[in-house]
Amino acid sequence: MIGTQLVKILVIDDHEVVRLGVKQILEEVFPHVEVGEADTGQKGIAAVRQEPWDLAIVDISLPDQSGLELLCELHSTAPQLPLMVLSLHPEEQYAVRAFRAGAKAYLTKQTAPEELARAVKQVLTGRMYVTASLGERMAGGLNKNPTGPVHHTLSEREFEVLVLLAQGQSVKHIAQSLAISIKTVSTYRARLLDKLQLSTTAELIRYALDHHLVA
Repeated sequence: MIGTQLVKILVIDDHEVVRLGVKQILEEVFPHVEVGEADTGQKGIAAVRQEPWDLAIVDISLPDQSGLELLCELHSTAPQLPLMVLSLHPEEQYAVRAFRAGAKAYLTKQTAPEELARAVKQVLTGRMYVTASLGERMAGGLNKNPTGPVHHTLSEREFEVLVLLAQGQSVKHIAQSLAISIKTVSTYRARLLDKLQLSTTAELIRYALDHHLVA
C-alpha cells in the first residue's frame, strides 16, 4: 500500500492550520497520497460514506461532537477503516479511551513530524502504534494498580460530563452541548460522585485536575 500505490488519508480536524500541516507531512512521506479534509465530525462521516479511505486521522475536540463518539461512529460506519488520533490533549487524558473506541494510534499535536510519519506507516500495515512514553506509562500503571485509575471505569458519557464539569460548564450548558436533559446531566453527576467516592462538584473538579483530565 505504501509503495507506488495511491494512499487515501482523511484528516478530520476543525483547525485549518493543523489539516494543512498534516497534509504537508503526508505528502513528503508518501509518493502518491490523496489527503481529504473535514472540519466537523459529521462531514468526516459523510466523507467516509461517500468513498473509501485507507486511514482517518481524527481530532478529539470537534465543534459538533466528541472525537471519542466520532471514533465509534466511524468504526461502525466503516469497520475496516484504520483510525488514529492526533489531539491537543495529553496521552494520559484520552489515549486509553481512544484505543477502546477503535483507534490504532494516539499522538499529540506536539508530536514530531517523523513520529507522525512512523505511526501512519505502521497503522497502514494493520498494526497499532503506541508511543514510547505512553507504553512506559501504561506499563507503570499496570505495575502499580492492575485496575488503573477509577475514571477509566466510567462510561464515555460519564467521562464527557466529568470533563465538562471540570471545565466549569454549568449543568444547563452541558445539557445543551450533549443534547440531553438537565435532569440527565444531574443523574450523571450523581453517578460520578458515587463512582469516584466524592461529595461535591468542587471535588470532581479537583479530581479531574489532579488526574490531568483537563488542561
